[in-house]
Amino acid sequence: MTRTARLPAVLTAFATVYVVWGSTYLAIRFAIETLPPFTMAGTRFVVAGALLYAVVRARGAAAPSAVHWKTAAIVGTLLLVGGIGTTTWAIQRIPSGVAALLVATLPMWMVLIDAVRSSSRPTLPVVLGLVLGIAGIAILIGPHELGTESVDIVGALAVVGATLSWSAGSIYQRGAETAPDSLVNVAMQMLVGGALLLVVGAGFGERPDLEAASSKSLLSLAYLIVFGSLIAYSAYVWLLDVSTPAKVSTYAYVNPVVAVLLGWWLADEVLDTRVILAGAAVVAAVVLMTRPAGKPKPVPASAPT
Repeated sequence: MTRTARLPAVLTAFATVYVVWGSTYLAIRFAIETLPPFTMAGTRFVVAGALLYAVVRARGAAAPSAVHWKTAAIVGTLLLVGGIGTTTWAIQRIPSGVAALLVATLPMWMVLIDAVRSSSRPTLPVVLGLVLGIAGIAILIGPHELGTESVDIVGALAVVGATLSWSAGSIYQRGAETAPDSLVNVAMQMLVGGALLLVVGAGFGERPDLEAASSKSLLSLAYLIVFGSLIAYSAYVWLLDVSTPAKVSTYAYVNPVVAVLLGWWLADEVLDTRVILAGAAVVAAVVLMTRPAGKPKPVPASAPT
């Protein structure tokens, strides 16, 4: 693809990652209005994983080994069950925009965990980013006087736990043996994680009733499968090949802003002083902590939520 011909495709891919991944939080909120959270998330990833796996294998990708499936099981559990499954459950209790802001702290936790694992002294930007990020979380779940509406602390802490689970899965994956084809690897994680989410849903007594499910919930589920899990992630992987990691990682700054604005615009979620201050602190923290000296690395996907 020539540079001139590629520019529109690159811009389209960036717009897709920015907008679609930012919109998945609101789509989750709409989907779980009449669908149980874990079962909805499990269905989403099983269907998306099966479709993606079939396509990439048909295009000639090598079959994964047993070791690859083991890695996919561990990573899929941490990322999809502990990460996205918990976040999906929490969106029953907190606004989708607030959930997006909390998930946006993911790069912050990853940098912190890396520093602890390597026993390296954190740089000044990392320290400032950590302070700002914690301040942003404190603003969101702090006293009522900080804004017109306080945030449910159980839901907020559940999302913080979800980001830690996602961070652990992402770091584990770095040193583990994964399938050579990145899309095969993603499909395997979706299949295993999705199946486990269905088991978790059954364990919590979820009994989906399709007759009682609204059209909005079903359409939101379809949107999450096609756009959130297939199209946006494919665009993200392609961008890593044709653009720089620093540019691709900017989605981590844009997604929470898109999520907050969409939640305010389409779902009447509160956009007050608390959310604005917390959002500014979190985005600033992510910028500081993901711009270290030297060659930048891509931020792990905090959203395909």
